[in-house]
Amino acid sequence: GINIPNTHGNLELLQKMSGNFPSQCINERTAFKPTQDVVQLPVSQKENAKVAIQEILQEIFNIFSKNLTQSAWDGTSLVRFQNGLYQQIQRLEACLRAQMEKELTNPESEDLQLTSRRVKQYFQGIDAFLKEKQYSLCAWEIIRMEIPRCFVLIDKLTRSLSN
Repeated sequence: GINIPNTHGNLELLQKMSGNFPSQCINERTAFKPTQDVVQLPVSQKENAKVAIQEILQEIFNIFSKNLTQSAWDGTSLVRFQNGLYQQIQRLEACLRAQMEKELTNPESEDLQLTSRRVKQYFQGIDAFLKEKQYSLCAWEIIRMEIPRCFVLIDKLTRSLSN
């Protein structure tokens, strides 16, 4: 079976990292235009859902592992968030490896590649936004407000797995 990521814990830590959205950043919020509403990312099959969850967690982990100097976040919460993601990724990878060995997941499938591409584009957009804003405090805060949507999607995918 699949170990379901602890979405609730992730969201709590994201909240703890910084508390409320800084008022000085409110005007900048509209500057971030995601490539798509990540919650609506279409994932057609159960096998793809697991891969999508793993990729999303990996991408979130990558984003929250660099250029954080201006973020002014609570260090302890950030480290716990990173560690939690890392463990979830490891668990999912093990689960997916087992599936691939049983050939339940075909990495060549077009559906899967399309899902992967959409996930990548979405996170490239986040990356580009942070770069463009030079990893400013406000840019990080805007992304911190966006990432919970990824966990909403993960929850949705997770539920589709348990059906």
